[in-house]
Amino acid sequence: MLVLLVLAGAFGPFLPIGDPLAIGAGPRLSPPSLALPLGTDELGRSHLPRLVGGILETFLLSGAAVLLTGVIGISIGILAAYLRGVTDGLIARFADVLFAFPPIILGLLVVSLAGPGTLAVITVITVATLPLFIRAVRSVALGIASREFVTVAEVAGASPVRIMAVHLLPNIAGAAIVQLTYALSIGMLIESGLSFLGLGSQPPNPSLGSLLQLGATYMSIAPWLVFPAGIVLALAILSVNLVGDGLRDALDPIEGRRLT
Repeated sequence: MLVLLVLAGAFGPFLPIGDPLAIGAGPRLSPPSLALPLGTDELGRSHLPRLVGGILETFLLSGAAVLLTGVIGISIGILAAYLRGVTDGLIARFADVLFAFPPIILGLLVVSLAGPGTLAVITVITVATLPLFIRAVRSVALGIASREFVTVAEVAGASPVRIMAVHLLPNIAGAAIVQLTYALSIGMLIESGLSFLGLGSQPPNPSLGSLLQLGATYMSIAPWLVFPAGIVLALAILSVNLVGDGLRDALDPIEGRRLT
């Protein structure tokens, strides 16, 4: 399911399903038909290409933010685990401060400073998922930093940067990849929530959250506008979480069996 959604979003602009921005493709708020499989919105735009475009927008924004979170979180988590002491304490308190900001409240704050749009969405997703990422990487790296091969590298004169890059980073890569998948599902929820409130992707660009907001407006007379976006969003988040569970079991089969 995840592969199908990603392929649909990636190749949607090249599929013969219509232009997501074309006004007047059919009658306003027209129900689904053979010519318009998902009906039209309040401007007569075909809802199918807008749904496919929304998939692409949601995955792009969430993926970009999560990749940024991964780079920052891995660097900070490894640094805290290796240096420990005061540095570890300060980083832990920094993560606690980030935990104190609910994503929606943080989104309102960012939008008030930078305005609504993709930059605000990426910033909120990054800040909201960063403390979880730091804690996950730090907890794994702490156990690895006390291993004998790290001590041998220190005695051999390896620099801290080399130890973190060569000895710690490859050993926490599995946990980081699993955390990336969970962070992606959280990012998709945050992006959809912000777009639903009008703080994320701005018209006429569609996203799953903005399509849900539009569908909720016309729920009583055009329910076909809200159900496809809601179902696709639920399937996307479910598939990402299931991929994360599979990766966890594959990379740590003993822990996976214990949890099941």
